[in-house]
Amino acid sequence: MSLAGKTLFVTGASRGIGLAIALRAARDGANVAIAAKTAEPHPKLPGTIYTAAEEIEAAGGKALPLVVDVREEASVMAAVEATAAKFGGIDICVNNASAISLTGTLATDMKRYDLMNQINARGTYLTSKACIPHLKRAANPHVLMLSPPLDMNPRWFAGHTAYSMAKFGMSMCVLGMSAEFAADGIAFNALWPRTGIATAAIKFALSGDEGLRHCRTVEIMADAAHAIFLKNSRAFTGNFLIDDSFLYGEGVRDFEQYRVDPTQTLMPDFFVPESSQPPPGVVIGEGSLS
Repeated sequence: MSLAGKTLFVTGASRGIGLAIALRAARDGANVAIAAKTAEPHPKLPGTIYTAAEEIEAAGGKALPLVVDVREEASVMAAVEATAAKFGGIDICVNNASAISLTGTLATDMKRYDLMNQINARGTYLTSKACIPHLKRAANPHVLMLSPPLDMNPRWFAGHTAYSMAKFGMSMCVLGMSAEFAADGIAFNALWPRTGIATAAIKFALSGDEGLRHCRTVEIMADAAHAIFLKNSRAFTGNFLIDDSFLYGEGVRDFEQYRVDPTQTLMPDFFVPESSQPPPGVVIGEGSLS
């Protein structure tokens, strides 16, 4: 089972989880459209669409770097059409682009509210909408949202209502579109990490370099996404998956390989329902990122 020859359209793929998913597919020989805003090096954040393209090509895939702002309809539509023209279609859409601000209602200005909802919820809706006509013509088409299970527990909203609304908006796209396009055989699934993942968001927006030591690497999300894409799209849709539980079900038993620092406790992510228990032998620390 392989993604050789498949074409992925990945938002926010210049770094982090998006790039890791792209690289995992590239090792199979996939084509990847890198749809992201970063064309010039950022003073703090690693990577651009062009450095990502170089990594994808080096890994064995074919890359198409595209400057895309998922808030802009014309930008997304043009990028999707360019991808389909370049590679002959689109098989997989990955909605990874996201904005975060863990601020309470009074501390969240409307510019930040709009940014999160335009990128997370609206951007996911728009990108999916743009890709669906091409996915309808694909064999085994998948759409993946990097978003949490729909758990309406107030604890996930109280400290950051605006951000939670934006992230759950992505998950609501899974809920609705998986049913809407079931007859077309397009799978819509959500994937979320049980623990913090070592990305720039953790380092700069949440808990700094020390926090990274309590995280798992991006590879756990990439391996989980890869396994999702190999599933029969007609049979595997509408799922809200936690990375390690899903991988355990796929036969993975070594979760130590994903730890940044095996000597440190794992930092639990937010939005993981209390009913979701980690795989046997996996111990998660107390508290959460929020």
